[in-house]
Amino acid sequence: MPKRPLTSNYGQRSNPVVWTVAIVCTIIAIAVIISGIAVFSVYMIYRPKMPYLVVAAAHLNNLGYDNQFQTMDVDMSVTVLAENTNSKVDASFSNVALSVRFHRMDIARLQAWPFQVERNSSRMLDYPVRSTPIPLDSGAMNEVALAINRGVINFGIYGKARTRWRVGIFRSVKFWTHLSCRLQFFIDNGTATGRDCSSKTL
Repeated sequence: MPKRPLTSNYGQRSNPVVWTVAIVCTIIAIAVIISGIAVFSVYMIYRPKMPYLVVAAAHLNNLGYDNQFQTMDVDMSVTVLAENTNSKVDASFSNVALSVRFHRMDIARLQAWPFQVERNSSRMLDYPVRSTPIPLDSGAMNEVALAINRGVINFGIYGKARTRWRVGIFRSVKFWTHLSCRLQFFIDNGTATGRDCSSKTL
């Protein structure tokens, strides 16, 4: 059987395309490293904190209950604070969409136009909640009857908002902050417990 001649790649030139790809990849890797170092440095300088929402006050002005027609109507006031505890950056809030719930039913929606909160500051959002008569199922009827007997009724405030702040010279950073609060109201005087519930950034 004839033997194949031995060959060697020594002295052959590398493909220019391979060199070009290698150089481009190296440049990209260096750019990513430099950007990461720059962002981390700016973060250490500014140390930004997440803006958030907090239920600052709530009062049950009136609770109407019609056993014959199986309906309930609510009149309450809710104050939500948009907090920005950053000392060096302003924050903005948008897509504020909250709801007041009773027995897994949304009875009112709380919304706001986009707004900005200056550094180390807050903005107050006052919401008057006046519902039309709300049809109740049997479970909600039982819960209202039990609440009236106890003198305490539970409502929840749930929802989310879009928050944003700008870090140094870099583009703005956006997050969603989610609010989930359970409030207890004393029916005789309308005062609430469970306030100062704040949102969480996920």
